[in-house]
Amino acid sequence: MAGLVLQRTLLCVTGRLPGAQSVRHGSKAVTRHRKAMHFERQKLMALTRYIAPKPAVPERCIVPRKKPFENEESPLAKILCRQLEEVFQKNKMIAVFQNCAIGSDEMLRFRHRLLKHNIHIKFFPNEIIRRILPSSPYRNLLPLFIGQTLLVVSQEVKAKEMLSVVRSIPHVQLLGACIENTLLSKQGVINCSKLPSIALLQGEVVGGLTLMTSQTCALIQRDSMELVCLLQQYIKQQSDPPMGTSDEGQTETPPSQGTN
Repeated sequence: MAGLVLQRTLLCVTGRLPGAQSVRHGSKAVTRHRKAMHFERQKLMALTRYIAPKPAVPERCIVPRKKPFENEESPLAKILCRQLEEVFQKNKMIAVFQNCAIGSDEMLRFRHRLLKHNIHIKFFPNEIIRRILPSSPYRNLLPLFIGQTLLVVSQEVKAKEMLSVVRSIPHVQLLGACIENTLLSKQGVINCSKLPSIALLQGEVVGGLTLMTSQTCALIQRDSMELVCLLQQYIKQQSDPPMGTSDEGQTETPPSQGTN
């Protein structure tokens, strides 16, 4: 390469240039390409490759540590479970409502209106309810507790008063109720609210029973009263003398009429 450059320089100095010049383009003339490794050598290198030993990991780093309160129930959950059991034991009417994003002010008015009729609102998480209901007589209410729910409870059956208050609050929807150990749907609660009060029903039952006893007593005494009346009439007939007889038992003769 150096000789070619020197020859070109001499030709330029003498003023003569060759008729044809070779110009090289592209890569260099001498190139070195990496030769592929033989297949057997590749296998040998793979078999003899050094594998560094892994550091020993202690067992306490592999097995996660157990939390001290993982299997124990929290004190708050125990208190809520106890309160829920008391609610189901002390109240005769338990209604389940769906909370459809009711505001705090509207909830306060709703609670105040129910308290006028001695009806209370209770809030319990669904996890606590699902823990208590399967082992209680109210297990059929379990499908109603989906999403945000609330309980409306009362120690007396006041379905009519409850529905009158709920009718003015659209954000609370009735799902079902358990009234005196009887599971009712929404329509069943409406039908129950249309029934008369227990005091009125008790008065009607007492009146019917009193009427039946008085009629029974009259029917029992009827035969004896008729017998007494007949005996009194017989005695009266025996004591009165027959017509046309004197007191001495002789018949009275009519006065004779004078003859002309």
